[in-house]
Amino acid sequence: MSAAIIDGKAFAEGLRERVAALVPAFEQAAGRKPGLTVVLVGEDPASAVYVRSKGKATEAAGMKSDTIRLPAETNQDELLELVRKLNADATVDGILVQLPLPKQIDEQAIIAAIDPNKDVDGFHPVNAGRLATGLHGFVPCTPLGCLMLLKDQLGDLSGKEAVVIGRSNIVGKPMAQLLLGESCTVTIAHSKTKDLPAVVRRADIVVAAVGRPEMVKAEWIKPGAAVIDVGINRIDAGEGKTRLVGDVAFDEVKEVAGAITPVPGGVGPMTIAVLLRNTLVAAHRNAHVPFDKGMI
Repeated sequence: MSAAIIDGKAFAEGLRERVAALVPAFEQAAGRKPGLTVVLVGEDPASAVYVRSKGKATEAAGMKSDTIRLPAETNQDELLELVRKLNADATVDGILVQLPLPKQIDEQAIIAAIDPNKDVDGFHPVNAGRLATGLHGFVPCTPLGCLMLLKDQLGDLSGKEAVVIGRSNIVGKPMAQLLLGESCTVTIAHSKTKDLPAVVRRADIVVAAVGRPEMVKAEWIKPGAAVIDVGINRIDAGEGKTRLVGDVAFDEVKEVAGAITPVPGGVGPMTIAVLLRNTLVAAHRNAHVPFDKGMI
């Protein structure tokens, strides 16, 4: 029997609707809309498309969206000064500096300069520390979206064995921390892991986030496991065309897994939806408006 397909697009639409439904009450209490400011340095085409999508989604949810575009030759001090101004602006609840940045700018220095309470991307070292120690903070959008999909599909995750393939600060490490927080037994696997297929085959939950097209094969997967594919890779489809695939060989793995996310339509839509959720949470904190996060 083929795996159940985890519809991230539908879940994300529901989350965005729940966020939008809560915005009017915040606006009435605070006297303003929640505000997200995105900073784009340079003209990277993929980043520009992503930033436009974020702006449209923010406005569709009834929030205030600002995009600040800076030339590629912007230096680090100029960007740091902008971040300081946004930190001090009470109408800005979320600050997102789109990565990657031009080579003359230290990304970690910029991330560290953002007010942790406005770090809706969840990349600030303070928020990473809060996650690692079980405290409340902002969590990177993609792994939090993955967790939402897993809990919606599986319910209680306690006691399940999980393998996260990939150890990035953006997905792999925070994903592992989130799963630990759900009382899973967690292994982080990576390029130096010995006998990677055997390690993955133990898992009730597999999260693939390595950026290698269709690397995870059917024989790697424990029958009935839940597979979350974070990868988005564009490959040659012949005749001058390309297509998107994940890090998981979807067609073969779905015949073994119990549940699986497709690419596209799985994890991808969750990232912006969770960004909106984080921005709404930040707005309530920054404006000191009481809020039940359980609603979203």
